Amino acid sequence: MRRSRRHDREILALAVPAFGALVAEPLFLIGDSAIVGHLGTAQLAGLGVAGSALSTLTGVFVFLAYATTAAVARRIGAGDRRAAIQQGVDGIWLALLLGLPLVLLGYLLAPATAHLLGASATAAPYAVTYLRISSLGIPAVLMVLAATGVLRGLQDTRTPLVVAIGSFSANLLLNLGLVYGAGLGVAGSAWGTVLAQTGMAAAYLFVVVRGARRERAVLRPDLAGIRACARAGGPLVVRTMALRGVLVLATAVAARLGDQQVAAHQIAMTIWGFLAYALDAIAIAGQSIIGRYLGADDPAGARAATRRMVQWGIGSGVLLGLLVLATAPLYLPLFTPDPAVRGQLWAVLPLVALTQPACGVVFVLDGVLMGAGDGTYLAWAMTGTLAAFAPVALAVPATGAGLAGLWWAMNLVMLVRAAFLVGRTRTGRWLVTGAVRG
Repeated sequence: MRRSRRHDREILALAVPAFGALVAEPLFLIGDSAIVGHLGTAQLAGLGVAGSALSTLTGVFVFLAYATTAAVARRIGAGDRRAAIQQGVDGIWLALLLGLPLVLLGYLLAPATAHLLGASATAAPYAVTYLRISSLGIPAVLMVLAATGVLRGLQDTRTPLVVAIGSFSANLLLNLGLVYGAGLGVAGSAWGTVLAQTGMAAAYLFVVVRGARRERAVLRPDLAGIRACARAGGPLVVRTMALRGVLVLATAVAARLGDQQVAAHQIAMTIWGFLAYALDAIAIAGQSIIGRYLGADDPAGARAATRRMVQWGIGSGVLLGLLVLATAPLYLPLFTPDPAVRGQLWAVLPLVALTQPACGVVFVLDGVLMGAGDGTYLAWAMTGTLAAFAPVALAVPATGAGLAGLWWAMNLVMLVRAAFLVGRTRTGRWLVTGAVRG
């Protein structure tokens, strides 16, 4: 009982601020959308296309946060804070090296990206403008991901929360001033976001550099360390791309079912995504805690913490599922006035609620295995999940199962992922101890 309380304190201390930071991050785009939406429909549509491209890019490179968290936490567990920060500095250099060429690619490929994502003739110029200016902020975004991983590995999720809130506030003020005060329109929104992202990166760098100097860590780039960070992140890129494949395929299938169905699917995915933030906060705690235990050569502590976090995940999933159904009459009118779309939503919301306990298990164990540095297994597991989902999802239009059938397939995704992850944790093969995963 005493150990459970200790784990509960650890989980809450890391997960609660992490949840706040996770919720603050998408507010960048929400704030941009609210401001740009008053300029006109074409401008908002262009921002929507650009935002989709930028969020996909961020999703691909999220390994910079995940891999850095695990590596830094291991060093902390081993009692070597200097090496932990050094590992984080290498991750930030990798982020910068990846981000610089993406600035040029983002600028050159902006028209092709807008066309690929289906921007209309009226929306495309705004999408291109936003993408070209926003590409300047890509290095800052990637450095923020890596620096966030450093602080999470150091068991600090409060600083990312403070920085995220400050950056969102700055973004909102800059957008209002540049879009309306300076009359720059969509370009002003993009510039405001780039400036806020740059300020966010500067704040993180200040914290990390201060810590590095305190521990006398080397700030110059170390090629061996950068290569090690890249190798650790490679499998997580595969895992993320496979997960993105599931989400894109689900949207494509929903689009084939009809306009009402795809509208309801997007709303359901928005709700599902918000619920994921709550569960992902526990996963972030898992990355930090498990990495630290394994670095300290304490596999028993890692197992005990995992069991407790799984209990938290299941309990949170049950609570969130009940809230989805109980509060639906309150939030559905905010999304759509169309009774046909609402009817479709009422058919899938019970399925969204039903899968939340399984989501709790999946998100927690995903974070646990990331914290253990078990990225190769996660890549194979997510690829296998995509292979299981694809034929079932593609069969939905032909079977006439409708949107409910697609969401049964989405539930299958979570069950398959749970089977992969639970099976892995039971084997104990992920319990590799030491300051560096061999």
